[in-house]
Amino acid sequence: MSSAPGTESPAPSRPEGLSLAPFRGLRYVPERVSGLASVTSPPYDVVVRPDEQLHLETSDPHNVVRLILPQGEDPAARHEQAAARLRRWQSEGVLAADPEPALYVYEQRAEGMLQRGLIGALRLTPKEEGIVLPHEDVMPGPVADRAGLMRATAANLEPLLLAYRGGQAAAETVERTVLQEPLLCTTTEDGIRHRLWALTDPAVITAVREDLARLHALIADGHHRWATYLRLQEEHGGPGPWDRGLVLLVDTERYPLRVRAIHRVLYRLPPERALAALAASPGFRVREVDGPLPAALDSLGAAAATGNAFLLAGDGGFRLLTGNGSDPGSPAATALPGGAAHADKPPAWHRLDATVLHNVLLDRVWQVPDSPDHVGYLHDAAAAVAKAEESGGTAVLLHPVSEQVVLELARQGTTMPRKSTSFGPKPATGLVIRSLELD
Repeated sequence: MSSAPGTESPAPSRPEGLSLAPFRGLRYVPERVSGLASVTSPPYDVVVRPDEQLHLETSDPHNVVRLILPQGEDPAARHEQAAARLRRWQSEGVLAADPEPALYVYEQRAEGMLQRGLIGALRLTPKEEGIVLPHEDVMPGPVADRAGLMRATAANLEPLLLAYRGGQAAAETVERTVLQEPLLCTTTEDGIRHRLWALTDPAVITAVREDLARLHALIADGHHRWATYLRLQEEHGGPGPWDRGLVLLVDTERYPLRVRAIHRVLYRLPPERALAALAASPGFRVREVDGPLPAALDSLGAAAATGNAFLLAGDGGFRLLTGNGSDPGSPAATALPGGAAHADKPPAWHRLDATVLHNVLLDRVWQVPDSPDHVGYLHDAAAAVAKAEESGGTAVLLHPVSEQVVLELARQGTTMPRKSTSFGPKPATGLVIRSLELD
């Protein structure tokens, strides 16, 4: 693989690094909606509860969630509904394209948090080139769904979050730009203030693009959408708008991302069955820990510092599950169906909590298939516990992985089990859309 993110490489005729292009952003017209905060949404895969989606849909009839998560009898109907709605909102003047192509400076600010980055259309490159590094596996179902939606709408509705290190001109441009009057400013319900600026000066854009062309990036959030970009690029073939995808690039040397865990809810596995199966499985230990949830999570954090640890909940109590048995040569690892297929993985991969959870606990101990009707993925621990209690299942809460572990595995070309991490803060969906028809 080529050099790691943030390192320099010779400038060839074709860039060996990031290639970020301006585009004509499609944005809400403030006078046509109740408020910009009322039409934004978290990324599609963070909106997991029906009540949350309903709240977004009713906050404004033009909320972007109606585009990214349309309702319908089947996928084709949902995707066509989103496409028709996108066309209608443009014809009605709810959404309007900016007059000229731009790169966009985007800022998110809240108490104790500040993040700034650049939004643009990034040239798509395969994993083998080492320019954009994924760190998680993907599932075919979500990729197929996002591909159908992008085909129908001919749009990138929400930016991916990518992390890079070491830019100079790009960083200086961002810092100069935020001193100017923004295109828009709004504060969402979570207390985050969002501001957006457009860079249209050709000289400034060229300086930024030349700076980024020396650098590589890590996909922090949006692996399924990146895989979707690549699939649609292959389908369309040849140069064109499908060769690029909408991203937010953040220099994490200046604005470090927060890394959080993504929790699991095992809908059809009651806590008593989970505990009984663990009692019959060597290598794992279970003990009760005191609540409430924040105190139990503190116990999880302390245990995670010395090995694999999980917090089980769902019946009103909390239990700490610890144990390893995930080393490549251990009986637990080699006894797994298809375990030999993981022999080429580095030791750090085998020690991941997500690896132990999926390859040992779900596959072997609990025998739970990783399918949507059996396993739910939630970013919020309290929501995961509530969902488990509601369904009669078991919540498995995880501790975050460090960004350095993620980066080192990505540099080695090793992907983690899907939904292993949640980088943030994530960009709000709906502030700027990329229409491929405008490109």
